Amino acid sequence: MNKLLYTLAGGAALAASCAPGQKNARTGGLPNVVIILADDLGYGDLGCYGALNVRTPAVDRLAREGTRFTNAYATASVSTPSRYSLLTGQYAWRRSDTDIAVGDAGMIIRPGQYSMADLFKNAGYATGAFGKWHLGLGEDGGKQDWNAPLPSGLSDIGFDYSYIMAATGDRVPCVFIENGRVVNWDPEAPIEVSYRQPFEGEPLAKDHPELLYNLSSSVGHNQAIVNGIGRIGYMRGGGKALWKDENIADSITVHALNFIEENKDRPFFVYLATNDVHVPRFPHQRFRGQSGMGLRGDAIVEFDWTVGAILDRLDALGLAENTLVIVTSDNGPILDDGYRDQARELLGGHDPSGGLRGNKYGTYEAGARVPALVRWTGHVPAGATSEALLSHVDLFASFAGLLDGRLPRGAAPDSRDALEAWLGRDPAGRDYVIEQANNRCLSVRTSEWKYIPPSDGPDAYSWAPGAELGYQKTPQLYRISTDPGEQENVAEIFPDIVSAMQSVLDNL
Repeated sequence: MNKLLYTLAGGAALAASCAPGQKNARTGGLPNVVIILADDLGYGDLGCYGALNVRTPAVDRLAREGTRFTNAYATASVSTPSRYSLLTGQYAWRRSDTDIAVGDAGMIIRPGQYSMADLFKNAGYATGAFGKWHLGLGEDGGKQDWNAPLPSGLSDIGFDYSYIMAATGDRVPCVFIENGRVVNWDPEAPIEVSYRQPFEGEPLAKDHPELLYNLSSSVGHNQAIVNGIGRIGYMRGGGKALWKDENIADSITVHALNFIEENKDRPFFVYLATNDVHVPRFPHQRFRGQSGMGLRGDAIVEFDWTVGAILDRLDALGLAENTLVIVTSDNGPILDDGYRDQARELLGGHDPSGGLRGNKYGTYEAGARVPALVRWTGHVPAGATSEALLSHVDLFASFAGLLDGRLPRGAAPDSRDALEAWLGRDPAGRDYVIEQANNRCLSVRTSEWKYIPPSDGPDAYSWAPGAELGYQKTPQLYRISTDPGEQENVAEIFPDIVSAMQSVLDNL
């Protein structure tokens, strides 16, 4: 067998044979766990990763007090599949219903499917989810009654408490859902949502640009109008329940802080998924002008504020030393994504991709390589940088190893216990990671190579002008160890490596 293939196959066998429920004496007591998941935050968007023109003091503090990872990967370059894999330990491409979800999708993580929240709940933790969800709600897509308690939701997959956005900021319904009910539901303005046809009498962004008083659409995002911003999908009603985009970060952060306060005397798991950097970018007025890069840069500052608020509250409650904090992103950055916010024009030398090639949606490194910082005082090296190869899909089994948890048969099938790497103790990490692009093309990345197989797909997406997708009908191979920018395709020079890498994909 080819040496490379032997190494890669050995890594796969390790993942399959890992028993995360076995007794683990690697750490002491069980910590609180907080995952802060940014949205569309690039590898180069934070100060500790070399960002220009934007200050991120809270995240930079985390880097000083914990370990910063330079080879951490989301499983996909888009939101829904990335989040699905993180919370289930299963690659999203194994299912056909995990592509970018519409706002009225039914639950993608189905009740009865063992989730990361179930893992913590069964270990005695209080479990809470906050912010962007984008993994569906209710039993059936398009059939939810938003005016009554949803018959299935996050409580069915292990979360004791949830305060979430049904999908994402650019999709209706534009309301918060707390424990399966619309927050501030207004009986005078019952909610109707459709992704098929508009509601009679409701103005649409494409017909009434004069009503877009907060942010104008550039491509798409021209259907329902909420808070002076065009959205994807049609919506009627909502009244007092409709969110104001400038208050989203405050709202989800305050609810997460309250949850931490209420559960300070017991172990807790917090999944805090922010929306700031995702379109429509519309940060609170107090963050405006702080980056010099317009709305996108100021949204990064707003995200950093959320991180700082969580760290400060942990300090105030005396919980910092016994709380494992992870800050990362669901996928890479995108600049033009449907709104006229001058994200590209105002960069001023800032590089959201941090020198990597590509962006959200695509196959290249910037699509799935993400910032990742971990702090757990006394267990994670402080001020360290690790080049270990990490994948979000392994967080599930790693937490199971941390908790000495027993997983039901079939749970987290693609996750392996990489706790030593996530704690900064294993300098190598995985033998390879799998990346998924928006067209479902899978690529393989090892410490030395990046392989992208031939795939069908457009050269560009109409809603994301300027995005480099990398879908090609011929194989691509890059020596990532010496060519991190993926500039020289050496597939024809190393056919044996191409064959070995393709065999990895064929045997997943």
